[in-house]
Amino acid sequence: MKVGYDQDPNRAIQKLKNKLIQEGLFVELKKRRYYAKPSLKKRLKREEAERQRVKDFRKAVRQAEQNDDWWR
Repeated sequence: MKVGYDQDPNRAIQKLKNKLIQEGLFVELKKRRYYAKPSLKKRLKREEAERQRVKDFRKAVRQAEQNDDWWR
């Protein structure tokens, strides 16, 4: 990314940072900061999957309630 003569360099830095966040670079760096045993990785993945299932279930319930309320 090139910064032009009349462009703000701080804005260019912020754009770069936002791109890196979208790509997940900072999350990956945070994960790799310390060694995690394979058993810990497996447990964390299982727990994250459970949280996601709960979120998806709650979202489905809310959508079903909204669809039922359309005629009231």
